[in-house]
Amino acid sequence: MTGRLRRRIVSIPALFLAAIILTITIPLWVLLAAVFDLARGRFRLPTVRLLSFGVCWAWLEVCGVTAAFGLWCAGRSRNHRAQYALQRWWAARLMGALRVTTGIAVEAAEASALSPGPTIMLCRHASLADSLVSAWVVTSQVRMNPRYVLKRELLVDPCLDVVGNRLPNHFLDRGADDSSAELAALRELAAGLRADEVGIIFPEGTRAASHKRERALAKIGERDPQRAATLAPLQHLLPPRPAGAAALLAGCPTADVVVAWHVGFDGLDTFGGILRHLSSRPLPVQFHAIRVRREQVPAGEGFTAWLDHQWLQADAAVHQLLNP
Repeated sequence: MTGRLRRRIVSIPALFLAAIILTITIPLWVLLAAVFDLARGRFRLPTVRLLSFGVCWAWLEVCGVTAAFGLWCAGRSRNHRAQYALQRWWAARLMGALRVTTGIAVEAAEASALSPGPTIMLCRHASLADSLVSAWVVTSQVRMNPRYVLKRELLVDPCLDVVGNRLPNHFLDRGADDSSAELAALRELAAGLRADEVGIIFPEGTRAASHKRERALAKIGERDPQRAATLAPLQHLLPPRPAGAAALLAGCPTADVVVAWHVGFDGLDTFGGILRHLSSRPLPVQFHAIRVRREQVPAGEGFTAWLDHQWLQADAAVHQLLNP
């Protein structure tokens, strides 16, 4: 039995069970969560809202897995067009559920920077929802097809596991002893990107937090004190890891680069942070992006300095948006 099959034997039944339990216990958890919120003076009922989104997520996952099974039965599991259509439906429905249950909406006026492809998008990573937001922007707003670089831990999500593995994505093993195989996979992933496709990577490698920033800068300082000093002004983003982004660009020499960041999801990297955020009416999440022509992106040793400069600019833009 393969590791993929073992994982799905656990994750898919657990998903269906969670959806059923959350649904039949709605009267119980709504009452308990409301009492919990009101006792803490959270009159917008953030726990109720979060659990309501959890119910929507569970059933949308069930629908996604069921549809994926139907495509397999119809012999269309290798049909990328059908899988991308399912991904577009899934991301759009999840964003709609997020807006209805929590009040979080996303404004993506600069999404047009992604089109036409091929493009490589380097995204800020600030919250648990970043992958969803980028998928919604790419598939619904500009009607393009993404090729993702995601951490392997996300395979616990059945839809990402099933549909994500049918599409040209790479689930990165961040603990791999030999990074050369992972980088080769990223070059292969980007090879052949078409005019309706975008490669997506989160160069920070993990969700941003102050202690992670300090630790990352310390590690960089041990190897390259000058680079650490250059990146020291970062206040919101983490220092970027250039190897993965460089590998994607090497795989598609004609792709322009899009640097993307957002504000509005800051602090949503923990359960407590989410509840605090939902305790008051959240402002719209603002998605921003700039496109850089490929001839303006240096290759080789100059790429790291270029990426650091772009990241410092994005960090300054985030700071300005958070402190108008």
